[in-house]
Amino acid sequence: MLTIKDIQIYCSNHTTIAGTIFKTDYIKGAVLIAPATGIRRRFYKDFAIFLAEHGYGVLTYSNQGIGESLKGALQSCPSSLVSWGEIDQTAALEALKNEFPNLPLHLIGHSAGGQLIGLMKNCMELCSIFNYACSSGSIRNMKRPYQLKAYLFMNFFIPVNNYFWGYTNSPLLNMGEPLPKKVASQWSKWCNGSGYVKMEFNQEVQQHFYDQLHIPSLWVNASDDDIAIDINVDDMTQVFTQLQIERLHLHPQKEGFEAIGHMKFFSKSHQELWNYALNWLDKNNQDALSNPRCSVSQDMVCQH
Repeated sequence: MLTIKDIQIYCSNHTTIAGTIFKTDYIKGAVLIAPATGIRRRFYKDFAIFLAEHGYGVLTYSNQGIGESLKGALQSCPSSLVSWGEIDQTAALEALKNEFPNLPLHLIGHSAGGQLIGLMKNCMELCSIFNYACSSGSIRNMKRPYQLKAYLFMNFFIPVNNYFWGYTNSPLLNMGEPLPKKVASQWSKWCNGSGYVKMEFNQEVQQHFYDQLHIPSLWVNASDDDIAIDINVDDMTQVFTQLQIERLHLHPQKEGFEAIGHMKFFSKSHQELWNYALNWLDKNNQDALSNPRCSVSQDMVCQH
């Protein structure tokens, strides 16, 4: 029987973020779904249910300043992309571990959710990574006319919004939830540069694990995604210097869809695509159960 419950996840900066647990009676592995920039956890509900019904305990969450994880006025939210990785994503993985102890841990990252993995203080406990639409988002590599739209959003819309309102009102352009000021300004800085989070190494980022992770990872992007184009995915994977990297390119027409883009992989209308994630999890979960690095064994596959 499927169980869904909302939880509060406690973070190291003495605040909480909203999370949701999905599970059935039999659980063979645990999955953290790390969200894209400005996307609430409810966006991943149907996908999380699908994984739960196939034997995985799943946790979705919203970052600080987003949806139910906003405490007080958005203008006062101090969060940045760096803190989303170092604090929120770390805390979410701890909550997943507490809910599903002694099971292999996997992360499914959507866009920023995959970009920030190397900032997680506990990321070395992961057994595999599945990233969708995860790239550097480098504007210089994009093709016109989308390149111009991205440039105006990052270099006009964000600074004007932050100056006048103290946050970025992304819903005006159908770009997810309103963003904390520092999140948006950092996003702009990284997309105008190269290597994305690499822009902050030895600046705001004093410690990271991008050069230490060596687990299996699958990076998936769609041919009609204007952001996560191949060159930008390459740009992002190069930051993970030791990661075992596989790539998968989806073409909408070959998959039977008019469009997939940056977001639709996780939509219920595109659930035929979810087997790519499930097959990846099943393979690497089985490998993890027989791999002492992950500190689990077949005997630890449990019922909840």
